[in-house]
Amino acid sequence: MTVDLFAGIPVSDYDVATAWYERLLGAPPSFLPNDIEAVWEVADHRYLYLRVQPENAGHALHTLFVSDLDDRISRILERGLEPSERETYGNGVRKITFRDPDGNEIGFGGASA
Repeated sequence: MTVDLFAGIPVSDYDVATAWYERLLGAPPSFLPNDIEAVWEVADHRYLYLRVQPENAGHALHTLFVSDLDDRISRILERGLEPSERETYGNGVRKITFRDPDGNEIGFGGASA
């Protein structure tokens, strides 16, 4: 059985948010289903999508656990985004958090370096 995951991110401004997520994810959207949504496939059958929904903007909390954390963060920094927080947990797991213009939290986690 295949399961697709779509993790939604409510935003207030489509153009501003789409440009920011292109910088964060390093690519334009994978597809545009309509005028108020943009979708990125971040792994097979796993998607992040923006939806213009100003009344809920800024409340998303998503973390992508990746095997290439240092390389991925380095590439994001090269695209001009700075993390809002860096954490290392007692077990060595690290999390680097970015906040979009609405305040939505997108974190990247990975095992210890």
